[in-house]
Amino acid sequence: MSAPVTLPALKVLFSRQQIADRVAEIGRQIDRDYAGQSIVLLGVLKGAAIFLADLARNISIDCTFDFVAVSSYGKGQKTSGAVKLIKDVDQPIEGKHVIVVEDILDTGLTLDFLHKLFQQHQPRSLRIAALLDKPSRRMVKIEADYVGFKIPNQFVLGYGMDYAERFRNLPDICLMPPDYPE
Repeated sequence: MSAPVTLPALKVLFSRQQIADRVAEIGRQIDRDYAGQSIVLLGVLKGAAIFLADLARNISIDCTFDFVAVSSYGKGQKTSGAVKLIKDVDQPIEGKHVIVVEDILDTGLTLDFLHKLFQQHQPRSLRIAALLDKPSRRMVKIEADYVGFKIPNQFVLGYGMDYAERFRNLPDICLMPPDYPE
């Protein structure tokens, strides 16, 4: 049996309570925007899975969800710049109100790619919900319709966001230590 892994000391950027409060606010806004209608929450794996689950529990209107998977980061902290679709939607979204749910809007490359892809499916409406927005890193012009928090240009972990697939399970959003080994 191997020894338990000790996590490094991490600085909390947003606590689990701050996150819960903000996700509840976004859920209420979506309820108001789509009152009496059905929506499809379309989560971007893997990072947005926790955000999507919490957001769905804070939405009272009829909603379903589906997932897509893309790749642009690999195992490091920097994007490769090339976005590749790994898993497409399982159900048709034509004529439906769709909200793409993403953990972080950073360079915008991934969401721009997905937005263009999903527009081809002809949804009734297409919006974006991003838990975090890092506008200083934007490489393409794209904005989220629902934003949890704007953040500075720092690498974050927790609440679904990872470093080389680690730290997704942290309940808070934390800053990556600058001295953490690559």
